[in-house]
Amino acid sequence: MSNTPLVIERILDAPVTAVWEAITDKDKMKQWYFDLSAFSPTVGFEFSFSGGSETKQYLHHCKITEVIPGKKLSYTWRYEGYPGNSEVTWELAAEGKKTKLTLTHTGLHTFPSGEDSNFGVASFTQGWTYIIGTSLPEYLAKQAVAQ
Repeated sequence: MSNTPLVIERILDAPVTAVWEAITDKDKMKQWYFDLSAFSPTVGFEFSFSGGSETKQYLHHCKITEVIPGKKLSYTWRYEGYPGNSEVTWELAAEGKKTKLTLTHTGLHTFPSGEDSNFGVASFTQGWTYIIGTSLPEYLAKQAVAQ
């Protein structure tokens, strides 16, 4: 597997402040991302969650490595019981009243893709494309209507 990072960019129909809250508030994250028992956008904060396919769930362990409020959030991403370590970075930039979101997931090549297709680039691409392209925009649209 190549060590090329997975990068997905989207223009979201919401201001940066709304997108930042969506990616850093655990109660908001639960509505479109994963159900985290605790989360704090603070360097060094560690969090875990379960996620995966319909047939198999994985325990994810993450640790926040960088925070620039309203602009950037990075954290490590690894799986309990499996080799490999990666990093997810969310970068936000204002585009008028909208937000350009760039999600970069590096280190995917460190996961054991040969033994489990859920660790393959195609699986990550499908998951992040849904999260960034469907789940998050739908959540933001509901929030905008509620206000």
